Amino acid sequence: MSSITSSMPMEDQVGLLDAVDDLYDGVVVEMKDYMDSDIFIPLLRASLSQWKQQGKKGFWIKLPIQLSNLVSPMVQEGFRYHHAEPDYLMLVRWLPNTPDTLPVNATHRVGIGAYVVKDNREVLVVQEKSGGFKGTGLWKLPTGVVNEGEDICKAAIREVKEETGIEAEFLEILAFRQSHQSFFSKSDLFFVCLLRPQSFAIQKQDSEIAAAQWMPIKEYVDQPYNQKHQLFKYVAEICRTKSERDYVGFTAMPMATASGKEIYLYFNNRDFQQTL
Repeated sequence: MSSITSSMPMEDQVGLLDAVDDLYDGVVVEMKDYMDSDIFIPLLRASLSQWKQQGKKGFWIKLPIQLSNLVSPMVQEGFRYHHAEPDYLMLVRWLPNTPDTLPVNATHRVGIGAYVVKDNREVLVVQEKSGGFKGTGLWKLPTGVVNEGEDICKAAIREVKEETGIEAEFLEILAFRQSHQSFFSKSDLFFVCLLRPQSFAIQKQDSEIAAAQWMPIKEYVDQPYNQKHQLFKYVAEICRTKSERDYVGFTAMPMATASGKEIYLYFNNRDFQQTL
């Protein structure tokens, strides 16, 4: 059997993967339908050739979990993992012969601690059923992780409601800390938030919370665990200072972006207003 060699470029013979341009001279391919690797790889190679000639830089491919059969051949073509979600994998390849400047995967997890204090200077505290504080006897602030797409101020309200049944209003961010190598080697941001209770009858979350109560601030601050651990001591003292003296935190100011999306800017609104 004789073979016929075409003079047409490979991408014209094979076709290209469907893609959209991103804002940084790259292309994004979102795979949706099942494709065998024998069909996919020629399309991938033709696309690589074409987009290199066009001066494209980053080549992103989003694979739904049901197309995981394409991961191995993609890795053999020079792709690497960027991130994974429950329903898809994102793989990426840098195309030019220059240093790779593609942004890395998200590096931080964001958490909140909720300082909910009544007018009589009682603070809402909990004891956890599991985790590092189980069995320590520590009464701590309700805490939790901010969900994807969730604002810090709203996460604080949600976590208080979930763990204790208390309705609360977000007021300020009092402090935050950053740590590293914490959750699957990611960094961690933790925001201490001040909230005002709008209900007072506690209904604790049975699955995670062993106990919950209102406690005098002094009793919360003076716990032996807080006195032995510097970070907990400082957080407790900041909370007490807010209740006793003029300590100003960051309030949440809703704002609209040019695209119409609402975001929050956190800043010392009180002192800022005095400068206007």
